Amino acid sequence: MRLRTLSVALSSILTVAACATAPAVATATATKAAKKADAESTPAGGAMPGSSESTGTTNVSVSGGASPSSPAPPAKPAHHAPITAPTPNIAYNGPVYEKTVTGQLVPYTAPASTTTTTAGTSEDASASSTTSGSTMQGTTGGAPVVPTGTGTDVGAGKPDLLVPGHTARIIDGLAAAPIDAPPAVQEIIWAGNQIVGLPYIYGGGHASFNSPGYDCSGTVSYALHGADLLSTPMDSTEFEGWGGKGVGTWVTIFANGGHAYMTVAGIRLDTSPANDPSGLEGPRWRPLRPENAGFVMRHPVGL
Repeated sequence: MRLRTLSVALSSILTVAACATAPAVATATATKAAKKADAESTPAGGAMPGSSESTGTTNVSVSGGASPSSPAPPAKPAHHAPITAPTPNIAYNGPVYEKTVTGQLVPYTAPASTTTTTAGTSEDASASSTTSGSTMQGTTGGAPVVPTGTGTDVGAGKPDLLVPGHTARIIDGLAAAPIDAPPAVQEIIWAGNQIVGLPYIYGGGHASFNSPGYDCSGTVSYALHGADLLSTPMDSTEFEGWGGKGVGTWVTIFANGGHAYMTVAGIRLDTSPANDPSGLEGPRWRPLRPENAGFVMRHPVGL
């Protein structure tokens, strides 16, 4: 009887102990299972996507997987036409084109003409230049050009000449505009051609753009007017304050109280024969001077 009672009591104690430990075991088992599931769902490398958790190393993410781009090459310097030259040699042996009224470019062939030498005798102007298709040999200095008209008909029939590159060329006294120049620069050159060969007349070109002859500032005014850059003729003093200050990219005007001239794409439009082997006065295209001391420099804005 006593043994049976002891057995029943012991069985009760064990039942109570089992009930007390069951929740703890269940909790531990659940926790272990949760950790295992979490480990299996975590990507290799540790942190979840979007997580800020540190792994001890620094990772640089490149959007789209593109590598850093290489630096851009340096930009080409802007073109600046020269305003001086060490020598007056402006000889040119290269292609020359004429712009037709329809805008087409065709090889230019200089017409045969006669000029008057300093001794007063006539000679064939074609002897000083050669043509072979579209290739011509220019002269040195401002060659004489016989005007084809006077007054309102001045320069009628003179061709609009073009040459490759950035530099204007003098072909038998006429200027050939560079193909790479802006249209306004080309128009200045072609307008200047219209009065080349006319005589120097003091005050010429000031009462009207059309004149039988031109003085220095009248010549500059006429060329600028041809590109719609000037509506009224100006004298040399007025040009000291016209346009932008300093040297232009393509066009520079040199002015003081007594004289004015201009350089356009590497050649000079001037009534003075200074530094020009031709020694001829009046409106002409000439070589650049070795220096331009004593003059205020101005330029058309944008050119």
